[in-house]
Amino acid sequence: MKPTRSPFAIGSVTLAFLLALPAVALGQSRVGTTAGTFLTLGAGARQNALGQASTAYVTGADALFWNPGAAPLDVSGRTRGGVMFSNHEMFAGIGVYALGLTIPVSAGVVGFSVTSVDYGRMDVTSEDQPEGTGESFAPSDLAVGLTYAQPLTDAFYIGGTAKYVGQRIRDMRAQTVAFDLGFVLVTNYLNGSRLAASISNFGGKMRYEGVNGRVFVDTDPDNTGNNPSIPANLQTDRWDLPLSFRLGVAVPAFKTANAELLLLSDVQQSNDFDLNADIGAQARYVFGAVAASGRIGYRDLGPAASSVDTHLSYGGGIEYDLRSLRFGLDFAFVPHDYLGLTRTVDFRLSF
Repeated sequence: MKPTRSPFAIGSVTLAFLLALPAVALGQSRVGTTAGTFLTLGAGARQNALGQASTAYVTGADALFWNPGAAPLDVSGRTRGGVMFSNHEMFAGIGVYALGLTIPVSAGVVGFSVTSVDYGRMDVTSEDQPEGTGESFAPSDLAVGLTYAQPLTDAFYIGGTAKYVGQRIRDMRAQTVAFDLGFVLVTNYLNGSRLAASISNFGGKMRYEGVNGRVFVDTDPDNTGNNPSIPANLQTDRWDLPLSFRLGVAVPAFKTANAELLLLSDVQQSNDFDLNADIGAQARYVFGAVAASGRIGYRDLGPAASSVDTHLSYGGGIEYDLRSLRFGLDFAFVPHDYLGLTRTVDFRLSF
């Protein structure tokens, strides 16, 4: 059944986002003071190629990582299920992997997402053995999310994600639960422009705990008859997650039956970075069952521009429709001034 329009529901959700914005945007900048910063890397070649200006652009399984409200959307205008796998090859051999799955249900879409960061193995060193003790460890980051999204009207979509966030360094672990919330408004103006907003990583704080924090202390050093090696645990600080608010717009500046030029822009404010803006553009052409896209983006306009070593990004992709299935391959390149070129490749299937 086609959803009915509900101005009250739209107004309530919009008001909630507007009330949340000052708390994020007007807070004191705390650059580099959060845990779980891998959550800000972003998943997907399409989004990385567009300079991460993706809040109003993402659809389907991609939306699970950027704006859960867009999970029911599809480029064809239909609600479809899909799966997406992304491999982001970063500098120093670091790999970021993401898997997203969306399944249509009666009223909307259920989604499942996993993000994992592989840092490889590192040698254990100490003051006495700076070249290594012979041991090694493999640090890792992990986020697992469950999403539900649905249309409130025929033009307004909303969704939320609950996710587990964990980090591990040797035998120390930190974990918490976080939430994402997002919405998309599909307008009848400018060839169907979209407005969207999302709040990401709203949740608990993270504290590292484990056997590497165990120490042995003498609780009464003035008494020679007591036990001088009582086991105790160091209490580490608790750190916030990178809470982020994004507001985005997607405008099809040129659109025909076979071709489209899409212009994108995002404004982002987080609790560990300066206010910044991202922009991107995508040219898409459809010929028969094949669609080809070229993308370019520019990240971190504004006060944050001087504090990062990369701005430009580019990439492309190709899709092929086979009856009720659509196969897709996308890639992105992000050149860094000091860290070299990073690459992202996505494989996706819509059904």
